[in-house]
Amino acid sequence: MKCKNIKYVFVLLLLSLGFLSQVRAKYTPKRYIQTFEQQSVSLMNETGIPASIILGIAMLESGFGNSKNCVLLHNHFGIVGSNNLKERGIKYKSRYKSYESDSASYVHFCQVVQSKPYYAKLKGTTKVNAWLKGIGRTYSRSYKNWMKRVLNLIKKYHLKEYDKGSING
Repeated sequence: MKCKNIKYVFVLLLLSLGFLSQVRAKYTPKRYIQTFEQQSVSLMNETGIPASIILGIAMLESGFGNSKNCVLLHNHFGIVGSNNLKERGIKYKSRYKSYESDSASYVHFCQVVQSKPYYAKLKGTTKVNAWLKGIGRTYSRSYKNWMKRVLNLIKKYHLKEYDKGSING
């Protein structure tokens, strides 16, 4: 009888953990793209940074919007800076910058890219490899591996389609 109760509790625990993990995962890759494609295209038209680059990097760095830093800080790009976790009473330490909104994170990422030396040469082009090389060198210590991962996302989810400036609704 005791063994049956333990099995029952164990099964309930597993079911509840499975449920909680599904609740936490706010975005699937498809839903993430649908949510941020329009802003990425809009920022591309404003800044000349390809939407595929903006979306691909955001998808990788934020875990499709599900990483702890993305959920708590609205940081989709892994940008380091000050945050307000302590003031909000959240007992999680992070070196990443907090933003008021997801949109603010996207805008700030583009501003950071625009401030870099490679930006003037690449603005308005859709040379994905050149963009990733420029961004990766200032963005990631292991930029070649990082670059491959972003390129894989761009290919897998056909993100270059957004560089044409049209959004399929």
